[in-house]
Amino acid sequence: MPGYDYDLIVIGGGSGGVRAARMAASYGARVVLVEEKEMGGTCVNVGCVPKKLFAFGSHYSDDLRDMAAYGWQLPGEARFDWATLKRNKDKEIARLNGIYLQILDRADVEVATGRGTVTGPHEVTVGTRRLSGQHILVATGGRPWRPEPAQMPGVEHTWVSDHIFEMEELPERMLVVGGGYIAVEMASIFHGFGVNVDLAYRGEMLLRGFDDDVRHELSNELRKRGLHVHFRCAPQRVTREADGRLRVHMDDSEVVVTDAVLMATGRVPNTFGLGLQDVGVQLSDRGAVLVNDRYQTTVPSIYAVGDVIDRMQLTPVALAEGMLVARNLFLGEDNELDYAYTPTAVFTHPSVGTVGYTEAEARKHFGAVRLFKSHFRPMRHTLTGHNERTFMKLIVDAETDRVVGLHMVGPDAAEITQGFAVAMRCGATKAQFDATIGIHPSAAEELVTMRTEWTPPTDGEVA
Repeated sequence: MPGYDYDLIVIGGGSGGVRAARMAASYGARVVLVEEKEMGGTCVNVGCVPKKLFAFGSHYSDDLRDMAAYGWQLPGEARFDWATLKRNKDKEIARLNGIYLQILDRADVEVATGRGTVTGPHEVTVGTRRLSGQHILVATGGRPWRPEPAQMPGVEHTWVSDHIFEMEELPERMLVVGGGYIAVEMASIFHGFGVNVDLAYRGEMLLRGFDDDVRHELSNELRKRGLHVHFRCAPQRVTREADGRLRVHMDDSEVVVTDAVLMATGRVPNTFGLGLQDVGVQLSDRGAVLVNDRYQTTVPSIYAVGDVIDRMQLTPVALAEGMLVARNLFLGEDNELDYAYTPTAVFTHPSVGTVGYTEAEARKHFGAVRLFKSHFRPMRHTLTGHNERTFMKLIVDAETDRVVGLHMVGPDAAEITQGFAVAMRCGATKAQFDATIGIHPSAAEELVTMRTEWTPPTDGEVA
């Protein structure tokens, strides 16, 4: 637009910001993207990508454990080398950083390196440079949160999730504090690397917000694998001993002696120091940018997407939000995003996959529901003899027969859930699930062969 340097200024080079910038430029907009660190944001640098690489590496301990039952023998003792994994991970992340820059360059998106501050409804300052734009998009993501030293003395001796990806040595023992997906994933991953892991959570069950059966099943599986899971406890203070170890004083009077403490206690929107409130953008008590259904803030020229709006902290969701903003602004569309039946996964060992309503949510929303559950030993373990179990659950709206919830704990949960999410998005019914022929032998076929409705046990029966 005349009078502005750019049609769109994007602050943040993560998934949502890069997608919005690239697509807006493809629609003919003049776009500049402002980023002070490496391209790719949390997901590429200190989130989903390195986490998944670590999860792959960690899972080899299971393969090594189980291969003898299938006739495989190593010539010598297997040994894990943390430095090799970290070095290869760093190379892959650097490659992805470069790809993001190439994508922006090919799309004719200008990149301004530095910290962007919003200094007006149409102005962003980067160092000594002032950029003007018809629209501004804030896509600065989130950051790990941990208590302040006044709340928890010695917290400076602990790590947050960002530190995990840069540590030079693998600790012998680790305490992970938290019960969300980051906490359980990291606890599971490092246990697979041979670390003696304690997982402490102040709540009653892990993964608040997930289906209660999933929460229960995952806790059981983690404990069966040897993780020390502690509920209803949280650290009060941390002290460093002369030998370098940490003494963690819990609020239940227990003292945990460990080599490292990971505070996986949540993430908060990354809005500090952006100048948003100074120009009239309203934030929530947690610092999230408040937006309408088109991701427009209380300042009409400023938009926000991704973790910074604290709606659904998932990379594919940020991508979809960024795409929608670009299309609405530069193609003249007026769409909003439907978050229903968004699948998600937790990359623990075993993994979790879920899409749709939890049982509690479904009962509240639909009233009468029908439940179908299955527990079974994965076929892999018919030879290994290990007692790992897979759990699957379907939730069906009793009135319409539509499958409104699907939950799984077991190997390949993410891959299985993704496919069924398409069917559920299209409104598939239980009758259509039942009419679908399964792939045999596979775990996924269980979801189309569950015929018997689950009913809670009566008095005297075993659940």
